[in-house]
Amino acid sequence: MGQKVHPIGFRLGYIQKHKAIWYASKKDFSRFLREDFEIREYLYKTYTKAMLSTIYIERKGNKITITIDTARPGVLIGKKGEDIDKIKATIKKISGLDAHVVAREIKHPDLDARVVATSIAQQIEKRVMYKRAVKKAMHATSKARAQGIKIQVSGRLGGAEIARTEHQKIGRIPLHTLRADIDYFATEALTTYGIIGIKVWIYKGNANKFVAQTK
Repeated sequence: MGQKVHPIGFRLGYIQKHKAIWYASKKDFSRFLREDFEIREYLYKTYTKAMLSTIYIERKGNKITITIDTARPGVLIGKKGEDIDKIKATIKKISGLDAHVVAREIKHPDLDARVVATSIAQQIEKRVMYKRAVKKAMHATSKARAQGIKIQVSGRLGGAEIARTEHQKIGRIPLHTLRADIDYFATEALTTYGIIGIKVWIYKGNANKFVAQTK
């Protein structure tokens, strides 16, 4: 059996930043963790069209700051900031704290593993052939000057009776190199034939040591 390690968790504190930026006592830790999960689940489910990427949650005193990386900030913000006000109100219901929400635009969405994987999943759910969706995503990512991309699709592909796994790769994906800046995400597409699993690895090049702390 192979021993698998999460590509992002493997690099946390070295070149990857933590998504939850807070410290809690034993009494509050489980509550904060549950609130973070509910906030992220609400945002990802409600704003699927905004193509959200990473959500950073920072707690300081009686305030909570939510920084959202998105490929479509206009969709997230809404007309005259209406959706931001809704997000703030929902976060206050969940955590009981006044929230400050920041929407940051992703400059290169094709280099973001979550955005790429979510896009493929949405296309498969709309009955686009999985091979076409994967090929299109790989072409766009390689065009965005990624040094490597690997996409794995698993399940009853094309409605086949027996589930199988297929993967395509362009360039290098050095998973054992800590300096390698690899973005990874796994998601699912719900189809009439069942669940199709999608995994995406994107290699952006080598990063300097402790880059996560110095930014």
